[in-house]
Parts: sequence; C-alpha cells; structure tokens
Amino acid sequence: MKIIITGAAGFIGSNLSKKLLERGHSVIGIDNLSYGLERNIEEIRKHPDFEFVFGDIANPLILKDFHSAVIVHLASQKIPRYTNALRTLDENYLMLRNIVQKCILDKSKIIFASTSDVYGKNPHVPFHEESDLVLGSTTIKRWAYASSKIYGEQYIIANHEEYGIKYTIGRFFGSYGPNHNLTWWGGPQSGFITKAFDQEEIEIHGDGSQTRTFTYVEDTVSALVHFIEDPKSDNEIFNTGSNPHEEISILGLAELIWKLVNGKDTYPKLKYIPYASFGKYEDVMRRVPDISKLKKYFGFEPKYSLEEGLLKTIEWQRKILGK
Repeated sequence: MKIIITGAAGFIGSNLSKKLLERGHSVIGIDNLSYGLERNIEEIRKHPDFEFVFGDIANPLILKDFHSAVIVHLASQKIPRYTNALRTLDENYLMLRNIVQKCILDKSKIIFASTSDVYGKNPHVPFHEESDLVLGSTTIKRWAYASSKIYGEQYIIANHEEYGIKYTIGRFFGSYGPNHNLTWWGGPQSGFITKAFDQEEIEIHGDGSQTRTFTYVEDTVSALVHFIEDPKSDNEIFNTGSNPHEEISILGLAELIWKLVNGKDTYPKLKYIPYASFGKYEDVMRRVPDISKLKKYFGFEPKYSLEEGLLKTIEWQRKILGK
C-alpha cells in the first residue's frame, strides 16, 4: 500500500514510517522540518520505498503530484502555552482542509491524529470515545488546540457524510519515546530526562498533582498500523493510549525519571512554575483513557509499561545528547 504521512520527520511520523516500511508499504513523507528533524529519518532516507518531500501541508499545492490509498495526518500545531493561539487555529485548519480535499479527489482514507485534550475538563475518568468534551472559556488560549482538534474531527465526519471519504480518528494520550522533540514540544519526559542527566532543577507546572497516562511510541504506532491496515477501523474513533493503571502525576513522573537516571535512592531537584506565568491558563487535572474499544476491535494490548518505556527513552536520549 502507498501511504502519505504528514509530519513524517517528527516524533510519531518517523517511528510510523519505519514500521510501515518494515511491513512492506511505500511511504511518502512530508514535513517542513519546523519541529521534525532530518536525523529522525536518516536511517530510512535511502530506503527504495521511502520518498521525503520538504514542504508545508498548509500549501494547497504540496499534495497535487502525490497519490496514495491512505493519508496519515500527524502534522499539527500544539497547545499554545508558549506561542499564539491564532497560529494553532489557522494552521491546523488549513492543513486539514487541504488533506480532506485531497482525500475526496483521490478517494483516499484519512487517519487523523486527534488528542486526549479534546476531553478537556470532563471529571469523569477514564474517558471513553463517547464521553462529553468539556472545554474551558474561550478567553483562555490553552483551549485553542483542543478546539482545533474537535473542529477537525467534526470536519472529517461531515465530509464523510457529504462525500463518503473514509476516516479513522485516533485520540492520542501522551506519546513519548525515541525521536521525541527535546524541547517542551516533546512533552514533559524529554525535558525531565535532560534535567535529570544534568542534575538540574526539573520545572513542574502548577503543583504537579495533575495526572496523565503516557504511551510509549511503539504502542502508539501499533495502533496506527491497525488503523491503516484493518478495515474494521473505517469511520471510527479510538482512544489511543496505555492502560488506565499507568496513570501518574507529573510530580510522580519527575521523581520516577530522576531515580531511573540517577539511582533509586536519589531525589529530584524541583522548581515549581506557577500557571500564572503563562498568562490566563488552565490545566487538566486527570487524563486517563478507556482503551476497551481498541482492544475489542483489534485485540490491542499495550506492550510497554511506563517504566519500561522510560528506560528505552532514557537510553536513546543519553545517546543523542552524548551524556
């Protein structure tokens, strides 16, 4: 099968590209390298079934000469904690519009990377795919990302109803692992690991009591392969995450990473960053997935515990940073 991946030099995109090539597929990877890195695709760059295209999906002409059975849309602007909300809203819409129009013309299936952030402030965990999506005030730019992804889901489903395009929507829960971005963009693990290497203060936003359920990238990619290859995934939404019992507080994550890097009898240096320093900001206190639908449809079972995934990630990051 020929597959287009947007954000192919990014974290999930590069890992997915490698896995699909191993499974005998052809991959056209598109990335503008604003967050992705060429080193992420270095080992597959010369693969005969891989073609890399440097370009921006927000450009409506970038896809005109390429055709595929499936487009996996991973490229995205994230939560505007350090950036502006307009870029998140504009770029996420423009990229998706161009891809959906391409899918209509070519009769391609779209696989859309949504986010657990769409569940917002819903207090009822674990979240299942029919759970209410509860966002905060529109005056708080933090919700721009979730809004863009909710709009994206609705936009895709509306185009399915109107034009018959096939889709699968994956709501990702905190993927991490090799090739993740080493800045804040890569999530808390990347920054925490680097600070632990250097034995510097780990920055905790708020008081650290907020919890997340993190997913090792190989498990995320495993779910995406089902979405690509298995027709049972057509026109469905799936939580894509680890098991609910892997829920951990951000403070607990910092402590765990510090001990895995520096020894179990050590304690992290911490620096608490008030949410007020980001302007008018809200956080989500718990984020836990119900993945029973993923298990029911595909027999999916996450292979990596949080500690197992973190050890592999620490090993990769140590090599990248030369620590």
